[in-house]
Amino acid sequence: MIERLVVIGVGLIGGSFALALKAAGAVRHVAGLGRDPQAMARALELGIVDEVCDMPEQAMRGADLVLLAAPVGQTGPILASLLPFLEPQTIITDAGSTKCDVVLAARGVLGERIGQFVPGHPIAGSESNGPDAARAELYRGKKTVLTPLPENDPALVERVASAWRACGSLIHTLSPQDHDRVFAAVSHLPHLLAYALVDDIAAKPHADMLFQYAASGFRDFTRIAGSSPEMWRDISLANRDALLTELDAYLAQLTTLRATLAAADGRGLESVFANAQRARREWIEAIEAGSPPPQHRDTE
Repeated sequence: MIERLVVIGVGLIGGSFALALKAAGAVRHVAGLGRDPQAMARALELGIVDEVCDMPEQAMRGADLVLLAAPVGQTGPILASLLPFLEPQTIITDAGSTKCDVVLAARGVLGERIGQFVPGHPIAGSESNGPDAARAELYRGKKTVLTPLPENDPALVERVASAWRACGSLIHTLSPQDHDRVFAAVSHLPHLLAYALVDDIAAKPHADMLFQYAASGFRDFTRIAGSSPEMWRDISLANRDALLTELDAYLAQLTTLRATLAAADGRGLESVFANAQRARREWIEAIEAGSPPPQHRDTE
């Protein structure tokens, strides 16, 4: 049982964490702290939090667990504001989509108290933002990746893991470096591509007509471009090196695909499409079976 949970940022991620723990009966009191008074008031109205705090000192008094659910670029300043009021029993974790920069910021601020910070990343979300987007079932059956530090007591890591399990999440563990390389490929790059495509269409002189005829395929492909621009700005910059590597690989793939199309090479196009279809099908089947997908690539 978490006696006092502090959620910093009560939008989709932080709000859903609080609601899930409440639904599981795993928390007694939730305090909210954030920079938007209207969002905080709405979180209180919706029952996401039991108390809205104006100052870190008020929020941190007697806190068992603190979740940072704010853009990763704010990690350092937020931790600096909490440090003077960080009690010995308090564990801080986060929900940031990048980990190397978050760990670096945490080390710079917390110093010898870094052991009280357990980095994490729930692999769940939506293009919707704000307290009204929060829902108790968001994490059910979804992965949460923890990236424990050498200074973390295993018991503290387990307490964070237990909180996410109470939300219905499946716990995985990676190093911060492996985490950032993985998610540059399967999360950060797709967001970059979705934003770029919608921005390109919007900049065309006949954009209105294009959007008029865009159907479900376009909507599905670009859904994630509805996510918070501030959050994804911070994520892109924070994971810049790994993201540039993935972007370069994707550009090379596009260059090859363009040459194939320019040469009217139908067999070549079909080979790429078939390989992608097969890889995606195996990925979906592996998810449904609860096992890792096969690791191979057809080089025909």
